[in-house]
Amino acid sequence: MVLKSSFTVLVVATLALFTSQAPQVEAHSWANCIDWKFNNPKRPDWSDKGGKCLGYARRFPLGKAFGSLDSAWPNRHYQQVNKNPDSALPCSNRRAGKEPGSDETRANPVSKAYGGKYGRMTVTHVGDTLCVRWPAKNHGKKNEGKTVVQINLSKVRNGKDITQRELLKNTIARLPFKNCMPGKNEDRRACGGCFKVPVRSAGTYLLQWRWMLNKNEWYTSCAVSIGP
Repeated sequence: MVLKSSFTVLVVATLALFTSQAPQVEAHSWANCIDWKFNNPKRPDWSDKGGKCLGYARRFPLGKAFGSLDSAWPNRHYQQVNKNPDSALPCSNRRAGKEPGSDETRANPVSKAYGGKYGRMTVTHVGDTLCVRWPAKNHGKKNEGKTVVQINLSKVRNGKDITQRELLKNTIARLPFKNCMPGKNEDRRACGGCFKVPVRSAGTYLLQWRWMLNKNEWYTSCAVSIGP
């Protein structure tokens, strides 16, 4: 994600946190869009008809049906190791983790993870409202617990991805996971949340989005972009 202000550009890699308490059909979520723009901001609509995506996670494949990437190869969700997940890699490298997932490591240059068959980077400004979108994957039901999406934003500018433990020291938002559109297909219901972009100096940063399905069962999604 790229973040701009009159003097500041923020490039962000994203990872989301979701928490589920009740036993459910096995299903995993991920960040489908990092910069979702509503067609009508006065009537927020997370469905495909309700807006468009202007920024994606790293190496996010275009042309796929919403909520379908858990059955793709490689799948979109990366499950961190169950033992000491707070010490796990924050973004998938397609090798580590209980479920390696897709490659969401930081590219060099960062632009290599965007464009062509992949979605575009996110460009935003300090103080802007940024909205992220994700599929419910059967965890938006009324009988589900009040789960939370945690957004963590690194303070390290133009550097390598920081560790999971460092990211957990920089939480900038907590969003309700079950903020979903109505629909009969519980697996594909569109959900999302918005937050204000905090002050950062011009540069590139890692923003993390992280979900805990069960105790010590964490799934992550990462995005990165650059600013001028």
